[in-house]
Amino acid sequence: MAQRYGGKYSPDGAQGGTPPVDRGSYQGAQRTKAGGRVNLLFLAPLPLIVKAFTSEPVDMAMYLAALGLLILAAWLTREGILAQEAYEARKVARRPALPRKIVGSLATGLGLGIAGFAGFGLLEAVIFAVLGAVIHSFAFGLDPLQDKGAEGVDLFQTDRVARAVDEAEKHLSAMSDAIKRAGDRQLEGRIERFKSTARDLFRTVEEDPRDLTAARKYLSVYLLGAKDATVKFADIYSRNRDSAARQDYVTLLDDLEGNFAARTEKLLLDDRSDLTIEIDVLRDRLQREGIRPNGNNE
Repeated sequence: MAQRYGGKYSPDGAQGGTPPVDRGSYQGAQRTKAGGRVNLLFLAPLPLIVKAFTSEPVDMAMYLAALGLLILAAWLTREGILAQEAYEARKVARRPALPRKIVGSLATGLGLGIAGFAGFGLLEAVIFAVLGAVIHSFAFGLDPLQDKGAEGVDLFQTDRVARAVDEAEKHLSAMSDAIKRAGDRQLEGRIERFKSTARDLFRTVEEDPRDLTAARKYLSVYLLGAKDATVKFADIYSRNRDSAARQDYVTLLDDLEGNFAARTEKLLLDDRSDLTIEIDVLRDRLQREGIRPNGNNE
């Protein structure tokens, strides 16, 4: 879509400075891996339905059990990939409580083993089970098995931050789901831009859990209010396409995004101030012990 050019020296340009940088609606967005091959996992076992209902009752039961296990494995694999993406997106994260991809590999092997036993025999079942589990593991990898970025960090504080961020992410997801009902692609992109700004604050708090107290109302009260406003706006706008309501909602998002960005910057400045204080204290201590800053002893 064509956009009017605007700059410092244009008629409507910003006075006395440069215009704000447009981050883009989907800056930093990445394509999820929970598609493509994962979707094929749901389709691959479907021929077992035909095989089941053209077999003897005992074989039919085994084929249906194999089908159920393979569908379960596909679901576990998809959920494991989503959990890993969330783990990789954070600088401080706990390993998943349930290694879904590993369990998915085992379920794949067991499902193929049952199908192989029903159609062939015990030896074939063992071969299918081992190959299925191994190939699945190579294709989709293993789950994260270690905590990330938690060295030297109070685990209690880290858990508090993780719970707060998880709740905040639920509010953001609810906003995305609600705005889809409005049927406005520009607003969907605007929500994505706000989510990117909000997640900058999340990552800042994760890096220093001490910032949670200062940012808690942003992760809970403000995002809860934004979610409720988005739900109400989507209901109204989907019915009558009220342009005034749309403008009010966009203004709300602008205000929220500005507040979140300002809070993130404030936390970063506070962190740098804390670092400067620590450096000055360390230098004073070294000087009292007769060690010069350049590393030469007196």
